[in-house]
Amino acid sequence: MTAASPPPVIVLVRPQLGENIGKAARAMLNFGLTELRLVAPRDGWPNPDAGPAASGADIVLADARVFDTLADAVADCTTIYATTVRKRGVTKPVLTPEAAAREVHASAGRSVYVFGAERSGLDTDDVALAHKIVTVPINPQFASLNLAQAVILLAYEWSKLVPSGVDGGVTLASPPTVELDPPAPHGELEGLIDHLVRDLDTAGYFFPPDRRTMTLRTLRTALTKTGWSYNDIRMMRGIITALGRTPRSR
Repeated sequence: MTAASPPPVIVLVRPQLGENIGKAARAMLNFGLTELRLVAPRDGWPNPDAGPAASGADIVLADARVFDTLADAVADCTTIYATTVRKRGVTKPVLTPEAAAREVHASAGRSVYVFGAERSGLDTDDVALAHKIVTVPINPQFASLNLAQAVILLAYEWSKLVPSGVDGGVTLASPPTVELDPPAPHGELEGLIDHLVRDLDTAGYFFPPDRRTMTLRTLRTALTKTGWSYNDIRMMRGIITALGRTPRSR
């Protein structure tokens, strides 16, 4: 992998719906890709349905370029990857998204991922123009990815290999860590169990009486499986108290 490797271009060939273009743009920006090219979009460009579907990925849509042919769209690129679930009779090297990402990062030239129309995908001539095929391993009984799903799979694999601090890409950020409340002292849990047992006795839960010991053991085993925090126990005691009250009239 070289630090100079530019991010891949995303090309959508004959996309049908503006909404799907917007969703693809959103998928791109989630993983640091911004260069989108459109080949003969069915409903023209710009498309008013793309913006809302992009959910804020406006920079991708604003800079999108439109071309009449795929050859024009990839003319400045050195390696062209056609994404398809089948080879369509064209003999090309076939890669997984992960393997393609490694190649993109190892290349000093511009690489491009090419995606076909929503309904039919890339046609044979589109695939013939590419240097390699990228195929996502998928359930053979239901080989159906939508356009944005396909884009996000390839964008994600590329983004995983972006070195920290490299221009032109972003390093994935994990969701913020939320610290769990510490477990409460065992005495607090005993108080909860005693509280619960008192109310269960009042309600006549332990019946028949000769099964009381076994039932209590099962109850204690269930309650001690969880790492109750102080707030958990306080909430549960409040619930038990509320259940024992006379319902309010409405």
